[in-house]
Amino acid sequence: MKKYAVYKSETGYYCYEYCDTLESLKGTPFEYVTEDQLPVVLDGKGGYYSFKKDDYTFVEIIESDKKYPLPLEKMYFKNDENFKLGWMSPDGDTYSCDYTNHTKCAIMLADLLFGGSKLPERTLGKAGWLKIIDSWDGTERQHSQFVYSLSGKITKRQADRLFDLGLYDNPEVKDLIDNCEDIW
Repeated sequence: MKKYAVYKSETGYYCYEYCDTLESLKGTPFEYVTEDQLPVVLDGKGGYYSFKKDDYTFVEIIESDKKYPLPLEKMYFKNDENFKLGWMSPDGDTYSCDYTNHTKCAIMLADLLFGGSKLPERTLGKAGWLKIIDSWDGTERQHSQFVYSLSGKITKRQADRLFDLGLYDNPEVKDLIDNCEDIW
């Protein structure tokens, strides 16, 4: 079983592989780490860093042998009242992620809901999921949200949820609603 350091963010919990023995580093690119450098956390991006128990985002150490050590709803808060960015199902359920985790979230959703796919974001899009992303282009004064639909369609439940989120007046949402007469 592998150990994971669990951390909390505004959009959910995430975990990194936690190594506290030289044995746990065997088979990784980090076999050069010495015992006095332990424990370390593997960041999943080809690097590692020293584990700090007093990191304000650190929650706990867990053990798991699953592909995803934490459940979907814990990693990507489902229907969080502070939802800003992430994915929305055809039923209007939201899964929160930050600016850069849409792909990771899509991979997990596609694995769990559709048995995986080579193109998870496209799989979700074809199944009617909406992607809510940050539309900041680097020149605007403020960040805003953009709602993307691969199919160009939206369900009534999605429209209702977008209204609840305050996104109903976004130009692209108005276009989606105008192009989907059958949702009412």
